Amino acid sequence: MTHPFALNRIHHVAYRCRDAAETVEWYQRVLGMDYVTAFAEDHVPSTGAYDPYMHIFLDAGGGNVLAFFELPNQPDMGRDANTPAWVQHLAFEVADMDTLLAAKAHIEAEGIEVLGPTYHGIFRSIYFFDPNGHRLELACNIGTADQHAELRRVAPLMLAEWSQTKKAPRHADWLHQDPEKEKERQ
Repeated sequence: MTHPFALNRIHHVAYRCRDAAETVEWYQRVLGMDYVTAFAEDHVPSTGAYDPYMHIFLDAGGGNVLAFFELPNQPDMGRDANTPAWVQHLAFEVADMDTLLAAKAHIEAEGIEVLGPTYHGIFRSIYFFDPNGHRLELACNIGTADQHAELRRVAPLMLAEWSQTKKAPRHADWLHQDPEKEKERQ
């Protein structure tokens, strides 16, 4: 399929925060992100509405930018009560399992509860929350080229089956066989 334009990458992803200064400090201290820029306006450029905001930008590595809005005139932040807290999250990639474990130790030393590492077949990850209640994930890839190719091959089959049954397709059951758990059982 030919498309009329191509995307280069995600320019930035923006979320809401309770306090811009606290958010910058937390992401610098806990994840080592650089605070790169900010915009502050009294009127929203796209709509013209009066709604003072601080829009902060953090370097998430690899040309990726994570941004936040502090909106002091809006009601307190909430979340979709019908969506479980584990669903909406932002995942960052780290180099390898050693880095993932070092990150977990660092984050826990900051007094933050961390879940994992969790096995996902082609990657392992840890989970925790930022001070705004956003769930974050750090993941390291462990999959082989053959595993990625197989997942790409079965992806359309899985989506078609899911669309009909709304039950987890079993085209990639091998994803659930954690080799570390298998070693423990032996």
